[in-house]
Amino acid sequence: MENGTNRFRAGGAGLLAGLACGLLGGGGGMILIPLLTAWLGLPARKAFATSVGIMAPLCLAAAGAYALRGRLDLVTALPYMAGGVLGGLLAGRTLDRVPVKWLRLALAALLLYGGGRALLWS
Repeated sequence: MENGTNRFRAGGAGLLAGLACGLLGGGGGMILIPLLTAWLGLPARKAFATSVGIMAPLCLAAAGAYALRGRLDLVTALPYMAGGVLGGLLAGRTLDRVPVKWLRLALAALLLYGGGRALLWS
């Protein structure tokens, strides 16, 4: 695939990830991982790590937009953020030791769980 096509696809994937993050409160990485592996041919571990790097600024942008509109409850978010930082550090240190098959199964299970919750959400 030529470089211009890669940039166009990357921009489109980023747009989808940003929309998922901003509108749905997350999930952009779940869009990015399959696209990074299929379109760019990244190995699975590199795709997982790269999606985290892409999502960090997207999530900050969405949080900033919500904060400016008075919709971000930072006091409620702080304990989740602390746990998330710890979990992210632990995951980043252990990614190379987790079999790719387990990563794919965990992602699939998370997608199924999230999809089921979304369908049954009242």
